[in-house]
Amino acid sequence: MSGGFCWLDLAARDAAAARRFYADAFGWSAHEQQAHGGVFTRLRSGEADVGSLYQLPVRQLRAGVPSHWTPYVAVADADAAARRVVAAGGAVVVQPFEIDGVARIALVNDGVGALLGLWQGATRP
Repeated sequence: MSGGFCWLDLAARDAAAARRFYADAFGWSAHEQQAHGGVFTRLRSGEADVGSLYQLPVRQLRAGVPSHWTPYVAVADADAAARRVVAAGGAVVVQPFEIDGVARIALVNDGVGALLGLWQGATRP
């Protein structure tokens, strides 16, 4: 659904503790997946994906960045959507990039400074 929220990422100060919390609180299971030269954890409720989580990098931990959720909006073209964000008064924080076999994503600030992800689902041959 283009234009609607489609994914959530949790950037965690302690990814292992976050996995335990969401398993205990909501019964979510964690599944490791290789992507973009690293590993992230796909969170599932039963067989349905509900989002993902990853460990905040050391530089962000040292800078005091708190654990935080990032919502993603489905877009047909992440590059074009990033340009529209800028034209509408927002800013691109992370330029669009590929997550192998998953999506092309970008991070933007909207016109009032809130962080938002853009998610262009991967096309499968």
